[in-house]
Amino acid sequence: MLLGAAVRAGTGQLLDLGAGVGTAGLVALSLDRAKEAVLVERDVATADLAAQNIDDNGFGEMARVLPLDIMSPGPMKRAAGLAENFFDVVIANPPFFEAGQGTLAPETSRADARHMDGSALENWARCAAGCARGGGELIVIYPAQGLVALLNAIAPRFGGVTVLPISPRIGEAATRLLVRGTKGSRAPLTLMATRALHGAAGRDFAPEFDAIFRGQAALDW
Repeated sequence: MLLGAAVRAGTGQLLDLGAGVGTAGLVALSLDRAKEAVLVERDVATADLAAQNIDDNGFGEMARVLPLDIMSPGPMKRAAGLAENFFDVVIANPPFFEAGQGTLAPETSRADARHMDGSALENWARCAAGCARGGGELIVIYPAQGLVALLNAIAPRFGGVTVLPISPRIGEAATRLLVRGTKGSRAPLTLMATRALHGAAGRDFAPEFDAIFRGQAALDW
């Protein structure tokens, strides 16, 4: 939800890499942040669910799914219909545990979505850069402990990087990051103030995030 809501208003062509069942891309469309979306998902069964979600939510003329592994060679991606130097915004929620770390999910598709080796993040960034147009944006949601690896992967390709830390509550350490960069930009990095998902007590979301999770607002950052 946060990733889809983080897309800048006025986006034309959106690409969601590793789209899963399509949540982020469809959130961006439902909030009118993007006009059209391509969802890339390598697990065939999950890609089928994304296609069903597109149809069930009335986005058949605005979105499509490519059942494709972004680690595939360039010719294979082009043959599957993944355009190069085309998209205004690329969004991604890459796997965040290196292989052998964390606890594997019992279902293979979920395990694959959460685990990858250290070199794979570089490949995600390379794919995003190849698909984004000049001046296009990459937006990634990622665990806070992976910030160094993420910046190392995207900095050679995207500048003007903005990092928005998100913590569970005010005064607590950030656990997630939204990171945005612009292809070809030479602007310096901006580290924004941390925003808290919840209030000081209880499980209720802060008003800003409650509106996002209800599908009523986008993320202003």
